[in-house]
Amino acid sequence: MVKNTVDFVLRPFEGLPVEADLVAIREVVPSATIRVRTTKEHGAREVLLTTILPAGWPALHRSDGVLLVALQTTSGSGDASRDVAQVLLAALELEAGTPLEHAPVPEAGPRLQDVLDPKGPWDVEVLEGFDHWLADDAERTADVQAALEDENEQIIPTVKLESVESAYWCRMGGKEFLRWAQTVDDDTLLDGLARLHAQRASAIGDARFIGAFRSCGIVIPVWELARGTEPADLEGPVAEYWPSFEAALKSTEPLTADERRARGGLVARQVTLR
Repeated sequence: MVKNTVDFVLRPFEGLPVEADLVAIREVVPSATIRVRTTKEHGAREVLLTTILPAGWPALHRSDGVLLVALQTTSGSGDASRDVAQVLLAALELEAGTPLEHAPVPEAGPRLQDVLDPKGPWDVEVLEGFDHWLADDAERTADVQAALEDENEQIIPTVKLESVESAYWCRMGGKEFLRWAQTVDDDTLLDGLARLHAQRASAIGDARFIGAFRSCGIVIPVWELARGTEPADLEGPVAEYWPSFEAALKSTEPLTADERRARGGLVARQVTLR
């Protein structure tokens, strides 16, 4: 009998070169793309993984041939990598200028790790709006333009930092935050943060550690920045902080009593997104 169910995978994007960015873009970045390429077996096609698409479409084949596949969709099974791969493979069959309006019924099959070329390109780009939904030569009627402007005005300003991997500055509610996705497992990250927190060293300059998101088997710690902090202001402090953060993550020493207490407080400040 052929098994047609999908097993739950806690860390579905593990092994992909931009795992942390992929999870961040799936969960907390409003508009971005990751340029990828399918394997030769699947046509060596260039694809843009993105955040969302109009009307909640899982995929869109733009009129100019660019193929977009959304990441911020409701997962259809217990394996998000398999779900996105299934949408991507279905999207390869779309005619130019048409969307995939509904995701296929979840079933066992290849995952992104099987479908995407590990050599890349894996280019991550954070965008200021959703204009990439349309081809450059697409007709922009008054209604289309108004809809785009409405979406763009509501977007949370977000910038990917250059000095470290998978760190995102954002501004919302009149405040600035750092969201820094990490590929170490939950326990390792919590232990590392606990070591720093117990030493009163979890702050990044004036930025105060406030909690973390957990999703797709990894954790995205969050710091609240000093009011008015711009991305350029954060590059230096984050780069200086990384060596001590990395050392804390790599430490295998048992936690002290103070560190265990700090860890308990950190666990209480975690939010599981999915």
